[in-house]
Amino acid sequence: MNIEIDVEQFAKNIKAGKSIGGKDGALSFLIKQLTEAALAAEIDSHLTQDLDKNRKNGYSTKTMKSEHGSFELDVPRDRNGSFEPEIVKKNQTSMTGEIEDKILSLYALGNSYSQISQAIEDFYGVGFSKATISAVTDKIIPMLQEWKIKPLEEVYPFVFLDAIHYKVKEDGKYISKAFYTVLGVRVDDKKEILGLYLNESEGAKFWLQVLTDLQNRGVQDILIASVDGLKGFPEAINSVFPNTEVQLCIVHQIRNSLRFIGSANQKQFAKELKLVYQAFTKEEAQIELDKLEERWGKKYPIVFTSWRNKWENLKYPEDIRKVIYTTNIIESVHRQFRTLTKTKGAFPNDSSLLKLLFMGIQNASKKWTMPVINWSLTISQLSIYFEGRLDKTLNL
Repeated sequence: MNIEIDVEQFAKNIKAGKSIGGKDGALSFLIKQLTEAALAAEIDSHLTQDLDKNRKNGYSTKTMKSEHGSFELDVPRDRNGSFEPEIVKKNQTSMTGEIEDKILSLYALGNSYSQISQAIEDFYGVGFSKATISAVTDKIIPMLQEWKIKPLEEVYPFVFLDAIHYKVKEDGKYISKAFYTVLGVRVDDKKEILGLYLNESEGAKFWLQVLTDLQNRGVQDILIASVDGLKGFPEAINSVFPNTEVQLCIVHQIRNSLRFIGSANQKQFAKELKLVYQAFTKEEAQIELDKLEERWGKKYPIVFTSWRNKWENLKYPEDIRKVIYTTNIIESVHRQFRTLTKTKGAFPNDSSLLKLLFMGIQNASKKWTMPVINWSLTISQLSIYFEGRLDKTLNL
């Protein structure tokens, strides 16, 4: 059974000026159609079990309430009265948008519109177009806009800043755009994505706009900002948050170093490099770097030039360092983004990319339930290292 949803009427309602949500809104009309289509599929399935003695017997009508408004729902009946709908129970008078929620959950897992359409048809026996699915997923946009301006914490002990690149269509051609991710660790050790930003390229000038936005939304102080080696990045951060100490992302530093190491030596070099960035003290790390350079410096001088030029941005006590080095949360977020988008290739507009990644963030944040290891010790070290800057937040 394949019931087509009246997408044309839905589009007419939008063009006629009806809102997406609210009483008598266009989305209410769509939910009514989706629900009645699913009910029709349900009763057809029910009747196949008793074709000889049971038949359809018209409809009963009841008023359903949903978050998008009220509507009259036609519920099919059978002669024997044995039909018990699953999607809308007999005494149910309100809906939470089951099909809509199903669409959004499938979308949040990175499924294409075609895959979502097929999954809904397999589950409910309902067939409808990509335009309908797009209309439902567009419900994410106002949620995204509201989220982007929400107030933030006054102080963040750690903030990670990084960018990931995607192809997006603009003015009829596909161009590469930088998608900026800002992730903070709060004083209570909760992880939080602070913002999503999209620009044509990654640069310190745009990062300055990002940091200004964070400040406008309530951030007064960042203790440590972990960033990649982008030129001008530390200066951009300190122009907005002058007391923030900039920590180069160790993952980026290691990755950049290994780019210049011959493939035959990469495994051994990476093993020996751990002695540098996992050292207990800065002095010990310096000794290990000297040893490493003595062994490999003549062959790969550019690697050691990089480490020594950035040495002041690679520091801190062990427990603080562990949060930065071994809990590079933003890398795991970007891995999840790549999983969501790996089959997409390119995006037709900014909105299609942003709403998908926003849903990806909602999924990622659900998994952030484990506390940061030894957080109480870490926050104690931070309060000493950054004397006075956590007193108000910690009620000291």
